[in-house]
Amino acid sequence: MAARHFALPERPESGDVVCAAEAVTLSRGGRVLLDSVSIELRAGEVLALLGPNGAGKSTLLSLLSGDVAPDEGSVRFGGRDIDEWSLSDLARRRSVLLQDNQLLFPFTVLQVVEMGRAPWRRTPLEDEDNEAISEAISSADIAHLGTRRVPSLSGGERARAAFARVMAGRTGVLMLDEPTAALDLGHQESVLGLARDRARSGDAVLVVLHDLNLASAYADRIALLRDGRIAACDAPEQVLTSEIVSEVYRTPVEVIPHPETGRGIVLPLRSLA
Repeated sequence: MAARHFALPERPESGDVVCAAEAVTLSRGGRVLLDSVSIELRAGEVLALLGPNGAGKSTLLSLLSGDVAPDEGSVRFGGRDIDEWSLSDLARRRSVLLQDNQLLFPFTVLQVVEMGRAPWRRTPLEDEDNEAISEAISSADIAHLGTRRVPSLSGGERARAAFARVMAGRTGVLMLDEPTAALDLGHQESVLGLARDRARSGDAVLVVLHDLNLASAYADRIALLRDGRIAACDAPEQVLTSEIVSEVYRTPVEVIPHPETGRGIVLPLRSLA
């Protein structure tokens, strides 16, 4: 019965705004975490949120995902106020990987990835479960971990299992909070390469990163936050300049072009004396 009434989420055209915050403000414990922030996430792009510790990156992602409500301002998703969506409808339209993704229960890796398909139960897209799970496991390079229990995994292995769970959801919007934090170099490149591929296929990808050079390499746009406000939001070459980065991070840097891609590489200016 539920399947007959199921409506497949509409896929936006590349460049369409899928999620937007307008003048959102949020305070906790007397501290302003976000101060009148406005931003748009578009289909077909990777939008990276950067900034120093405490700048408001994860808080902004939580607002855009609907997990947290702003004190002031509004968040719209799919052309509607985000509060108008049910949790199940949101879960079918966006997948969220939180920074504190502590999977400590003794599930197997396969069971964790299967959780990503939960929003599609009793819908026609449940038929895609096996294919989606298999593809996600292969993409995250965790096929050899399938029967392992989560508490026995390393931090990087847990992170890849959590990422596979999000990928298995096959939603049109990925919201990833520091997905590369526990990963080695190769898996960092792999995860962001997959995110880049999803954007090229038309998905919208929002990713919180600390590594400025990863953002420079993979993002279409970068929003650089400082003290709960957006200091700059534009293409990487417009945001990651020595002047802007030095001011926001309060440390001197230089930005040099990559010899092959031309993308900026941010290097701190260090005194070796």
